Amino acid sequence: MRSAATLLKPVTLAKAKMLTASHLVVAGLTPMTTLDFPDHLSCVIFTQGCPLRCGYCHNPQMLPKAVQEKAPSWQQIETFLTRRIGFLEGVVFSGGEPTSQAALLPAVIQTHQLGFKVGLHTSGINPSRLEKLLPYLSWVGLDIKAKPADYQRVTGRRGVAEKAEQSLNLLLTSQVDYEVRTTLHPEDFNLAAINSLLDWLASKQVNKVALQVARAGQCLSPAYQSISQPFLTSELTAIIQQQAANFSQLVLRD
Repeated sequence: MRSAATLLKPVTLAKAKMLTASHLVVAGLTPMTTLDFPDHLSCVIFTQGCPLRCGYCHNPQMLPKAVQEKAPSWQQIETFLTRRIGFLEGVVFSGGEPTSQAALLPAVIQTHQLGFKVGLHTSGINPSRLEKLLPYLSWVGLDIKAKPADYQRVTGRRGVAEKAEQSLNLLLTSQVDYEVRTTLHPEDFNLAAINSLLDWLASKQVNKVALQVARAGQCLSPAYQSISQPFLTSELTAIIQQQAANFSQLVLRD
């Protein structure tokens, strides 16, 4: 008599083979942007679901896996993209965490086949999926949340630091253009921690880094919704000047 696991395995494989772009749960769409894919006029497709619980997250409505009311379907996205062929240069998949959905791969392949350059915003917590996506990607914005020792505190989840570092290593050995981004909130970072993170990234031979100052207001954690002691621009600028020689690109964004 076969075990339950043996009986279930063919069904699981069959479902995996049937997975198409239409299974992607979309959270929203930004029809046009010049900010989310460097040097490309693009749209942004936001996907639903993220397992991380970063206190500063400003898209908490995208964290659950469930479909949002009034969110577009993939069929609607496909119609939109077909009509934008020749006008938009790129399509960015963001979130949420796009790689939390297995249907991201067929969606990216379909978008690539339509002739668009494809960008991805990801926290890198699914390196095996990122590896499968890389042949179809032109650019990746990789969110590195902190140094490995601080990951659990910042993300609210165990075991993700190792996965994020695996994704970073994959990206660094690929031919895909990238940018490593870190969001800075005073609840998570002081100036010494920022310097330490940049030292770690330099030791990994990361070339392109963007520091992003967290926004107050809509945040997942109430403790992050106001910033009583914001970073001084002069202090962050001084850090960038001190660290600039370690990177080909090191920028500060509000």
